[in-house]
Amino acid sequence: MLLPAEKELRAVLARFADARFRHDLQPTGRSSQELEDTSYTLCVMTGTRSVNEALAAADALLKQLRADDCATAKVSQTLAA
Repeated sequence: MLLPAEKELRAVLARFADARFRHDLQPTGRSSQELEDTSYTLCVMTGTRSVNEALAAADALLKQLRADDCATAKVSQTLAA
């Protein structure tokens, strides 16, 4: 599976949170569709089948990306020294 870029993953998570918030405050047909669309996109990006699985997978991916960034920074600092 290809890993999504951090920027795109964070953007979809933000869109999902916004859609969820708006739908919970005032459910309409439009808010329902937006929530469904962002949920689907999040599931596709994370290779999961449910929103709960997708959110957990997104958290794990972001932790992995942060760890990779920290490791790269340490290697760069070591090489520069």
